[in-house]
Amino acid sequence: MPPGPMLERSKARRQALNILYQREITGDAVTRILAEGSYNDEGGEPSEFCRQLVLGVESNQERIDETISATSENWSIGRMPLVDRSILRLAVFEILYAQDIPDSVSINEAVELAKCYGGDDSSKFVNGVLGRLAERFATGEGAGQGSDG
Repeated sequence: MPPGPMLERSKARRQALNILYQREITGDAVTRILAEGSYNDEGGEPSEFCRQLVLGVESNQERIDETISATSENWSIGRMPLVDRSILRLAVFEILYAQDIPDSVSINEAVELAKCYGGDDSSKFVNGVLGRLAERFATGEGAGQGSDG
């Protein structure tokens, strides 16, 4: 029996995290990593959802990073551990641009990634930042961020 869509998306998020982490370490663009196939292929060929995530993060990184910076109290993007930063970028991309995914799903998935791949406090940190972000958007504070209005 094939895995369900939720498991496929979780797998795609893990692959996306690996690719974004690799980008942080090597400085290579996501497009190059995908084109050269230099990613860890343990999970197989990246799915279309994985590709959408990593390409979306890369093409919208400025707004994503601004959103993270505005939400993470006393933490600049540059001070965050690479894994936490990559997890936050993935989740914030989903929250800002993937309207078909509930924010709660994006947050829960990010927290699970942080538990698996981050440090001791990563899951709490990721949950705190994303929780504040979701709260801001729920109250309308986040609407229009990154625009001139």
